[in-house]
Amino acid sequence: EENGHQNKRLKRDAGEEDAEDQNKKSPKRKIVLLMAYSGKGYHGMQRNVGSSQFKTIEDDLVSALVQSGCIPENHGEDMKKMSFQRCARTDKGVSAAGQIVSLKVRLIDDILEKINNHLPSHIRILGLKRVTGGFNSKNKCDARTYSYMLPTFAFAPKDHDVQEEVYRLDKETLEKVNKLLARYKGTHNFHNFTSQKGPRDPSAKRYIMEMYCGEPFVRENIEFAVIKVKGQSFMMHQIRKMIGLVIAIVKGYAAESIIELCWGEEKVDVPKAPGLGLVLERVHFEKYNRRFGNDGLHEPLEWTEEEEKIAVFKEQYIYPTIINTEREEKSMVNWLNTLSIHDFSSSAVGMQANNKNSKNSSDLEGSDGCDDESD
Repeated sequence: EENGHQNKRLKRDAGEEDAEDQNKKSPKRKIVLLMAYSGKGYHGMQRNVGSSQFKTIEDDLVSALVQSGCIPENHGEDMKKMSFQRCARTDKGVSAAGQIVSLKVRLIDDILEKINNHLPSHIRILGLKRVTGGFNSKNKCDARTYSYMLPTFAFAPKDHDVQEEVYRLDKETLEKVNKLLARYKGTHNFHNFTSQKGPRDPSAKRYIMEMYCGEPFVRENIEFAVIKVKGQSFMMHQIRKMIGLVIAIVKGYAAESIIELCWGEEKVDVPKAPGLGLVLERVHFEKYNRRFGNDGLHEPLEWTEEEEKIAVFKEQYIYPTIINTEREEKSMVNWLNTLSIHDFSSSAVGMQANNKNSKNSSDLEGSDGCDDESD
């Protein structure tokens, strides 16, 4: 009987050694992973090593990479060992449909399936591509596209008693929204759209390639619309403040001229729209693709074959989370009620007093996950 147990143990030990040998034989290569996730319940994308009370997307990802055998356990503890880099930080509650991370892994068989087996269903790895050894997903990224899904009653005039489920956006209001969003295009000094930069900080200048609101659609009896914005990089709170100011203008709380005022050195009190609804849609690598995409060794970082999987994930996990959370927690309704306490002509002195008086739930949500430079 003892011999039988011993034989079983030897066989098991041999099996484990075979698996380890297989892992050691699997070559380590620099790759990128295409990720989609629903950010609700997470304190953002970036891992805070040593702080287990705030769970992040990367906590679950690293755990899955270790359990699937792609990386050794000590690489999970020190992510520099696998040259890990995310393309953009997404903050508390923010989702992604096309996040990209770069890292060195063992190229084991059925790698995507094995990683996904160790991830919750609301985090998926949808694609993998080999990249150059020195590739860094953050530094090589030329642009990011975000979307912001919001209920259209946000654009209703301030003096109208709006029934949320009845309101429908008319064509003229949508045209006005798009006219205002288009004014953000080009290079501007966005110091008023973040709390981090002064008016003379060169890094407050940002280039916006496009920004527009699409046609509205109805879900769960509420009409929604999606605003898309593509820019080289974004600062903390920038997108939420850009959208917050347009809502304030359309509703009649602020004059259109305030946008021009924001580009100047004077401090303007710009409201920050709720974090719910913000999604990292995709990241762009045009320069890398031109240089390496057709060199015969590497693939261009484009994901046309994965588009359908991305669309299915958004319908299953991202949109329902935004819609249900909006219905239950009424984050947009509550935020709209705070617009009347903003002084849109205020200077820096006026703002300090105003900010003390107007702490609301949206102030506590943190950044919108667009702080691309802060890693």
